[in-house]
Amino acid sequence: MPFAEPNSIRLHYLDEGPRDGAPLVLLHALGTNLHLWDAVLPHMPDGLRVVRIDLRGHGQSDAPPAPYSMGAMVRDVESLLDHLELRDVMLCGLSLGGMIAQGLAVKRLDQVRALVLAGTAAKIGMPKLWDYRAEAVRKHGLDVLADEIAKHWFLRKGQTFVSPDGLSHWRDMLVNTPVDGYCGAIAAVSGTDFFTPTSGLRLPALGLCGVDDRATPPDLMRETLELIPGSDFKIIRRAGHLCCAEQPEEFAAHLRDFIRTTGHLHDPEQPPVLIQSGNCCSVHK
Repeated sequence: MPFAEPNSIRLHYLDEGPRDGAPLVLLHALGTNLHLWDAVLPHMPDGLRVVRIDLRGHGQSDAPPAPYSMGAMVRDVESLLDHLELRDVMLCGLSLGGMIAQGLAVKRLDQVRALVLAGTAAKIGMPKLWDYRAEAVRKHGLDVLADEIAKHWFLRKGQTFVSPDGLSHWRDMLVNTPVDGYCGAIAAVSGTDFFTPTSGLRLPALGLCGVDDRATPPDLMRETLELIPGSDFKIIRRAGHLCCAEQPEEFAAHLRDFIRTTGHLHDPEQPPVLIQSGNCCSVHK
């Protein structure tokens, strides 16, 4: 399995598809890992080079002592893309991954040519609530709190919850996250407010949000996407926070359309037309 050591920690990643393919980089949510995207990939077009990363403190990547800064988590991804010599990527992140994606897009426009933000925002939650979550995890452990946390990831129907592959699969993913990794990433999210930096972005951007997302509700996501001129926003039906896992086909369909309309993956039969609009470029058919 491939590992790299950017930013002085070891990161685990998967690099799949043709080496000369259009690069798509996927960043997962808090308490998950790169397998969050497993169900989406079979619905993606050929010709993509897909890089999935276990973020700092998650999956098989190193979990240094908490807390982490958002700057450090952004540098991890930045350094890995430099290591892989990737430029002009389409960067897609969900929740924590979406915050990192915003930070990297602001910092390295040479690396990021298009942005997909899913179940995320420029600012998520209040520091006191995050501090309470971290304290509870430290005191009781993720195993005790996993059922309650995982239930907030998926669509709610009355008092029952529906998840793909059974809730136990996602519970196990969460429980296997190191406590330092989980609490470290909580600190990064808690201390981040990207409203001003994200408002300066001028690049193609798509927002995707589950209709029943209680962590980053559609109105909050819409507010974030409105910071980026010319961006588009779609609501995923019958989905909660981890909308790419609950509705992978619909998620992939929106992502395919965005790849096509931005010209990220060349379609010789329907070449995109680039239209200049003020300071922002948008692509139309």
